[in-house]
Amino acid sequence: MQTAGYKLIQLANGAHSLHSLAHGETFHPVIGPVAEAEALYVNQLQLRERLKHHSGEFVIWDVGLGAAANALTVLRATRGLPCAIRLLSFDCTIEPLEFALTHAAKLGYFSGYENHLQELLRAHRVAFTEGPQSVDWELHLADFPSLLAQPGARNLPKPHAILFDAFSPAKNPTMWTLPLFTNLFRRLDPHRPCALPTYSRSTILRVTLLLAGFYVGVGHATGEKQETTIAANTPALLPKPLDRRWLERARRSHSAEPMMEAVYRIAPLTAESWNKLQAHPQFQP
Repeated sequence: MQTAGYKLIQLANGAHSLHSLAHGETFHPVIGPVAEAEALYVNQLQLRERLKHHSGEFVIWDVGLGAAANALTVLRATRGLPCAIRLLSFDCTIEPLEFALTHAAKLGYFSGYENHLQELLRAHRVAFTEGPQSVDWELHLADFPSLLAQPGARNLPKPHAILFDAFSPAKNPTMWTLPLFTNLFRRLDPHRPCALPTYSRSTILRVTLLLAGFYVGVGHATGEKQETTIAANTPALLPKPLDRRWLERARRSHSAEPMMEAVYRIAPLTAESWNKLQAHPQFQP
């Protein structure tokens, strides 16, 4: 089952997912879309618990809408709660979502949301209720790094949580640079606790997040990954922050220096980056 850009594949555990022919990468490649989204985002962000104790609008940034598995898993996991979710999805294309909707039955996670997604694709915004849950969902179809760098980005609603799911740095380096994460950190409200999990555990990513201003910790296991990464604007949201032993390993790593431009490469830490890391509040006594 294939179009010009994507094909539907069946994973080893029987779940179905999408494969991008252009990038040569499979979405949620090991345990499938729903299981990965539950482990990486719903459970790790403690969304049910946070929403139970939250009043007012809860803002989620979905960076990398893709085929909408992350966003829909979050909405389905919280729809029994009396909550108001404002969901902002960002992507440079709607092609994977359009393709996925034609295979909704096999993918399995669209059930009950098909009409909402058709409206989102048509109008780039949809509002609906599911029991006690109300949802206001926006689609921002743009190049995310360029969007963040624009002055108007400061007017975007400040997130309480970020689902970060871009293609890998080797295939999509523009989404993993230090300037991007620095701009992302600047868009957060320092008085609004916000956490960002992502699937990578690489040293270069963790250094990049730290130098962008985030606190960074070890994330939950998912699929074949024994750990992932979670970043936040407050250490209170990190159950297992990186420590100075990790810092020493980063110093010795051959792949730790952040990418400044959208060109994939690996390099050890520069003296300047090492000095900045040591001065980060996370590693102070």
